[in-house]
Amino acid sequence: MDRTDGDHSRIGRADVTDSSGTTNQAVLSRRTALGGALGGALVTLLARPDLAAADERDRQPAALVLLLRGLYHPVIDGPDLGLSKVDLSDGSYSTTKIYPVSGVPGHRNVNEAIGDFYTQFEGNLCAYDIPGGAIAMRFTPRSNTVSVDDGSGGSYLQGTYELRVPEATGRYRSFVGGHNRMVDDLHFLASGDVDEFCVCLISRP
Repeated sequence: MDRTDGDHSRIGRADVTDSSGTTNQAVLSRRTALGGALGGALVTLLARPDLAAADERDRQPAALVLLLRGLYHPVIDGPDLGLSKVDLSDGSYSTTKIYPVSGVPGHRNVNEAIGDFYTQFEGNLCAYDIPGGAIAMRFTPRSNTVSVDDGSGGSYLQGTYELRVPEATGRYRSFVGGHNRMVDDLHFLASGDVDEFCVCLISRP
């Protein structure tokens, strides 16, 4: 269903199906499948070290694969990333950490955070702050998610989000006009916290 930008939040932009009756086994299988997207990228790099070496040499990578992981925290006084599309100090953003999979020169340890991800839960903008520059993105209506009861008073929002890249700085300027597919496993805990596990597949136009 087409919606104009700004009319709906990130969560509301997808057609969400309530699957509260889903078994714990189904939840586990969904998490395993989502984790497989990250695992596949890592296996590719291990099998093809030349690809990782190419990433080291290329100041303008052809693609980025990033992992968002960890609890979100509200942003009170956000940094100026040099992006005109986002105002990280307007009180609407939350942040979590970014981990590298491929495409960020000099950073190949997926267990070591390299930057910060900022997103609006009641909006459709987000930003990536990573070594060498920053990227602003906008969620589109072409997302496909499902809500799954976690069995502990919370829920998972699982599926894919499609994003556009309207602005970028530094070595990532060539990504303007590009695309990001997020394979997401967003956990809304009963405590009110939100825990992220999301693989981001970012490509140039």
